[in-house]
Amino acid sequence: MLTPMVAGGVVFPGLFLLSKNTLQRLPQLRWEEADAVIVSARLVSSVQAIMASTAGYIVSTSCKHIIDDQHWLSSAYTQFAVPYFIYDIYAMFLCHWHKHQVKGHGGDDGAARAPGSTWAVARGYLHKEFLMVLHHAVMVLVCFPLSVVWRQGKGDFFLGCMLMAEVSTPFVCLGKILIQYKQQHTLLHKVNGALMLLSFLCCRVLLFPYLYWAYGRHAGLPLLAVPLAIPAHVNLGAALLLAPQLYWFFLICRGACRLFRPRSPPPSPCQAQD
Repeated sequence: MLTPMVAGGVVFPGLFLLSKNTLQRLPQLRWEEADAVIVSARLVSSVQAIMASTAGYIVSTSCKHIIDDQHWLSSAYTQFAVPYFIYDIYAMFLCHWHKHQVKGHGGDDGAARAPGSTWAVARGYLHKEFLMVLHHAVMVLVCFPLSVVWRQGKGDFFLGCMLMAEVSTPFVCLGKILIQYKQQHTLLHKVNGALMLLSFLCCRVLLFPYLYWAYGRHAGLPLLAVPLAIPAHVNLGAALLLAPQLYWFFLICRGACRLFRPRSPPPSPCQAQD
């Protein structure tokens, strides 16, 4: 178990540092540290998402019996990904810190900062990213032990499908980068927004009804009878995992409405005078 976790603890922070240093030091780029940190964090998240969804696809398509079939990637990648969630909590804090600095709340001139300023930034970070930090903490402290101990080698198909929820993450990361560089009105941002909306809906929101349907097909039950046929704690766990996905999907839909809503033309000089 330790080998995949150690590998993850090296790969994700190492990729972040490699990307950040490359963006800062290449003569053709010479990015500012804030830009390099934010883009590198998005890059690592995208790489992890591609790896997770690929592993999930391999596992889910290899398990013909959705309960008993096993694939070595299900446990190996779960262990490999644990350090990512720990690293990403810190990476998100670094992004928040640099955004805070860029807005003029801090300086790069070496001047002494006010006492408690770091804690103030940390509190602002936890307030803004509370749901994401909670999600990462639950992944490490709850979902990982359950997947290793409670499953006892069963249900690799379901775990593989859950890993494929990461399909939407690269689109989310690209969207944030485009917004950071004020490219909201480009065709790329609109196409990426549509793909983000579609992938999030299919791979995160509709994932849970699909898992219930897959179990119902295996057990010979109609979809609506599945919640009554499985243990209550399984329904509770699914509901707790689905709730933040619905909230994030609402935010994505709200952003899509703003993006694709026709902008009203600016008032004419005559109307402005009236």
